[in-house]
Amino acid sequence: MAIVIFDGYCNLCNASVSFIMDRDPKRRFKYTANQHQAGQELLQEHGHPPEEVDTVLLIDEDGKLYDRSTAALRIARHLSFPWNLAYGLIIFPRPLRDVVYKWIARNRYRWFGKKDTCRMPTPEERALFL
Repeated sequence: MAIVIFDGYCNLCNASVSFIMDRDPKRRFKYTANQHQAGQELLQEHGHPPEEVDTVLLIDEDGKLYDRSTAALRIARHLSFPWNLAYGLIIFPRPLRDVVYKWIARNRYRWFGKKDTCRMPTPEERALFL
C-alpha cells in the first residue's frame, strides 16, 4: 500500500485526490491530509517538517518518502491509461520539474482557493483514508 499525504485545505490538492481515486483501479493508494493526526505522525516518522505543506507527498510501498514532482509522477505511474503515460516526464531532471511544481504550489491558493476545513471523504471513500 502506498500513502498520499496532501494539503487538506487546498482545493487543487483535494481535486487531485479525487482525480487519483477515480483513476486508481487497483486501489493502490490510501490518503491522509497532512493536517490530520495520521498525516502528522507519518511526516514525523519520515523526518519531514510537518509545517511544510506546499507539496504532495508519497510514501511508496518501498517505505520511501517522495515529494513534489517525483511524488506526483510516481503516483501517475499507477493510474489508468492514458494518465500513467505522464510518468514519462520523469526523464526530465528533478530540479527542472520542481521549478514548475513549486510555481504551481506557490500560487495554488490564489488560483484554486482554499477551504476552511479539511476534505471529508464520502462514505464510499472512507476506507481509502487513514
